[in-house]
Amino acid sequence: MTYCVGIRLDAGLVFLSDSRTNAGVDQVGTFRKMSVFEKAGERMMVLMTAGNLSISQSIRELLSEYQDANGNTIWNVQSMYDAARILGEAVRVIHQRDAKALSEFGIDFNVSLMFGGQIKGERCRLFQIYSAGNFIEAHNENTYFQIGEAKYGKPILDRVINPATSLDDAAKCALISMDSTLRSNISVGLPLDLLVYENNHLAVSRFVTIDEKNQYFQMIRNSWGQQLKTVFEGIEAPVWDINASASNLTGHQPSASAANTHSKPVMVAHPDKTSGTSTMGSLQSFAEQRSNPRQH
Repeated sequence: MTYCVGIRLDAGLVFLSDSRTNAGVDQVGTFRKMSVFEKAGERMMVLMTAGNLSISQSIRELLSEYQDANGNTIWNVQSMYDAARILGEAVRVIHQRDAKALSEFGIDFNVSLMFGGQIKGERCRLFQIYSAGNFIEAHNENTYFQIGEAKYGKPILDRVINPATSLDDAAKCALISMDSTLRSNISVGLPLDLLVYENNHLAVSRFVTIDEKNQYFQMIRNSWGQQLKTVFEGIEAPVWDINASASNLTGHQPSASAANTHSKPVMVAHPDKTSGTSTMGSLQSFAEQRSNPRQH
């Protein structure tokens, strides 16, 4: 498993990926999931991968040299959309080549890709590509994508990220998102690759590989956890007051209870053991009488 996040902003792009590959509890390896395709001054593109490692590596190698039927490559197309389309074709080529053989060994064709960057003359763009080669693009309503083990790192991104977020704040948010994932899932691990791209730079702006010795990331891990505890402890505990409406009206702390009659648990009736015993006794007496007609 892995975790990658890509963020598209008015100011540029942020990419972050881990490097752990887990094929079992005793087969944990380090493989970098981020690749850069750059022609300085003309185009800068980033590919991040999750899923089956052999499939994603095959796609990455093919992408650098793949030509479509019209001779287009990611190195000469004039839009990021066309570059994403070529990547989708490369995925389908690998699928056609390998999927049947993999399925015979019980292995699914499982790969998720994130692809973004900028080509001179157009804005920054970010895409998520699926196993079938189809893709979607990030827009202002959904300005980031995640692939891999996404659920643990999603809440902070939803609360913080919007198109106007600065590159530094987005990088910090991505690292906090990664820290949450690292703490909750051992299949995601260090080192991390962080790339920050400034709009219209047309070359890698800032890049760092983060390991356990990185002081900034260690500061985030420690301070974020402590700040969460501080905020949590600063929130008042619930007050179990059945007279909730009066409490609210006087401006006091809101009650966790409700004054309406629906604020009750569903109660399951307890069986009446006494009546059950007497009924059984009656039935038993009746049965005995039926089996011994001389008593009548």
